[in-house]
Amino acid sequence: MFKKILIANRGEIALRVIRTCKEMGIKTVAVYSTADKDSLPVRFADEAVCIGPPPAKESYLNIPRLIAACEITNADAVHPGYGFLAENSRFSKTCAEHGIKFIGPTPEQIDAMGDKATAKATMKAAGVPVIPGSDGLLHDLKHALRTADEIGYPVIIKATAGGGGKGMRVIWDKEQLKKNWDTARSEALAAFGNDGMYMEKFIEEPRHIEIQVAGDQYGRACHLSERDCSIQRRHQKLVEETPSPFMTQELREKMGQAAIRACEAIQYEGVGTIEFLVDKDRNFYFMEMNTRIQVEHPVTEEVTFFDLIKEQIKIAAGERISGKNYYPQMHAIECRINVEDPYNDFRPSPGKIINFHAPGGHGIRVDTHAYAGYVIPPYYDSMIAKLIAVAQTREEAIQKMSRALEEFVIEGVKTTIPFHQQLMKDKNFVAGNYTTKFLETFRLT
Repeated sequence: MFKKILIANRGEIALRVIRTCKEMGIKTVAVYSTADKDSLPVRFADEAVCIGPPPAKESYLNIPRLIAACEITNADAVHPGYGFLAENSRFSKTCAEHGIKFIGPTPEQIDAMGDKATAKATMKAAGVPVIPGSDGLLHDLKHALRTADEIGYPVIIKATAGGGGKGMRVIWDKEQLKKNWDTARSEALAAFGNDGMYMEKFIEEPRHIEIQVAGDQYGRACHLSERDCSIQRRHQKLVEETPSPFMTQELREKMGQAAIRACEAIQYEGVGTIEFLVDKDRNFYFMEMNTRIQVEHPVTEEVTFFDLIKEQIKIAAGERISGKNYYPQMHAIECRINVEDPYNDFRPSPGKIINFHAPGGHGIRVDTHAYAGYVIPPYYDSMIAKLIAVAQTREEAIQKMSRALEEFVIEGVKTTIPFHQQLMKDKNFVAGNYTTKFLETFRLT
């Protein structure tokens, strides 16, 4: 087992990793930019190293500085968290070259699943259902038009190196494809340095359902059931829950087995998620794989009684997994609390927290790095807390979440708490009747 782990991240996920490391008797190193010098991970880690100024490219994305921090503290492993360099194969490879264990998949596995066109081809070969689409990347507009005719409109074009909706366009006819082709490619190039595009059939009324997976260094994989991530705004998740109110046990088994085949196809090492789109008839299609811990991992932990961070560390240290699949024993919902103004098109609202009171009580979990007096910097993601409610039934979990949201006090900045309060009372959400398009018609009052 590792003696000392450096957490190459910040915020609540850095604190989350520190907590599990302490429980395992492993020393921790926090890294921080000058904007994060007063953060809780810095306070609670055994050691802390400043790695640069606030811009992420000069700190949390700076591989040489992270490696140097490992070397001066004698850290023998790195936990990348999520975001930043968590799915960067070059970082994984550089760690290996310096004798530091990257707690996550190998560079080859990251590359295999990081490029969406390659990932789709790999999954197709493994017998995992994929959305009908282009055979690899589109060469030019002529190729795109021909492919769209073969698939049938509507289609969606996506950036192969993309994420967060950048370079993505839903296309309903030939003229719209002609009009959007160049702008989508330009957007992808600006965001990712890669203008490669591919095409898929556009799935109407979809659910976004992901399967949590784990694989060890010996080729064995298992799944920990599903999370429904369909409540999204501009392709950014806001609420996640497990089990999905849309699932049947038969579908859960089929998707779980498909996810295991996906892992075994690349001999996946670590924890991750296989993300699927599920149509209104419960047909499911592979969308992408996230080769890291997910923001929403706590809902799975709460219903399976399983520490996913601990499992990541054990797998990286060479321990074998049992191969047993895990299923929800309870119902859990997570609300992401962002410093955004939901009444003003979710505009970011960084600043100083004047008053902070986290809710508590049976079945309530709060993962956060925020506190009264903490200044939220404007340089990073706007999420400052994750509120998780777990109960015997979905109805009870929603009631518990509503109560906890009323107790959650954050003053000095605007947050998404009012949005979540209204959502928990929305009749369609309460009925489990929602898709990824839900928020297009949801109005905050």
